[in-house]
Amino acid sequence: MQQDKLWNEWHPVYIADELKEDPKQVQVLGEKIVIFRNDKGVHAFKDICIHRGAELSLGKVVDGRLVCAYHAWEYDGTGACTKIPALPCDRPIPKKAKATVYHCEEYLGLIWVNLGEDPAPFIHYPEAEKEGHRTIICGPYAVKANAPRVIENFLDVSHLMFVHEGLLGDVDHAEVVDYDVQFVDDRLITSKIPVFQPNADGRAKGGYTDYVYEVLSPIIARFTKTTEGEEEELTIFTAVNQEDNEQTKVFMLLTRNYDLDQPDEPFREFQDTIFYQDLDIVQSQKPELLPLDLQMEMHLKSDALTIAYRRWLDELGIENGTMPIDKEKRSRKK
Repeated sequence: MQQDKLWNEWHPVYIADELKEDPKQVQVLGEKIVIFRNDKGVHAFKDICIHRGAELSLGKVVDGRLVCAYHAWEYDGTGACTKIPALPCDRPIPKKAKATVYHCEEYLGLIWVNLGEDPAPFIHYPEAEKEGHRTIICGPYAVKANAPRVIENFLDVSHLMFVHEGLLGDVDHAEVVDYDVQFVDDRLITSKIPVFQPNADGRAKGGYTDYVYEVLSPIIARFTKTTEGEEEELTIFTAVNQEDNEQTKVFMLLTRNYDLDQPDEPFREFQDTIFYQDLDIVQSQKPELLPLDLQMEMHLKSDALTIAYRRWLDELGIENGTMPIDKEKRSRKK
């Protein structure tokens, strides 16, 4: 997986408030990683001690240093080993005694890890800073599927009337109007897509809602929906961590500009319901790898966004979680 374009992307791995004094093991693109917190912030190392290969996540944090559970080697936030108990005091610590360090940041209430040497910039989420808006974290959700399948499901407007019937859609209002997809400012964005929703957010309020979808990176997407005739706005930001093959973890940020005096939990519970309605569908899809060759499946105009997403993944050279187009076959066609 190290050759994949996703190596330089930021991957959400943990809810920031839940990372306390103990180190935790997470996975990104098949790599086991230990994350921990000290007074200088959050840190991420390859989850292996260079001495005898024990997982550093089995250890503990003492005075800001990560201590291996096996022989108590201590590593500071830069990855340098600062103490080896078995080493006589008059001998210097070998220069090779260091951990493999990855980029790690706390952002939007989540811990993010980047494995690459040239990290992509963070995806901006302006709603989190808007006055009169409230953002909550939903998930994380474990999914036995690859990240592109999860993102494509999130972008698929024409399933709302069936998988989420009675909530986000109605079978008698299944037609999807034609909409536009453009590539603007390094992201895919749609025009407004009206959807009739009997219960758009758990408050049992029905009516038409206008969706605008955006794909911000191969593993991050969002939509904003506004209630017709009102100024209520709900935005959901979805970021998917490809932990390993057919193993992902999904983090969602939900931002609303209404009912700010009401508790957040009903909104979170409603989003949980919607996510788990999708889960069996996404985990059942074949092939497990998202086909980038559009001739492998049938498509309609209502699939315009997911078609654009697949084409974009192909242009970017994303191979993790996808079935790339056969280059020789494509060359022969030309």
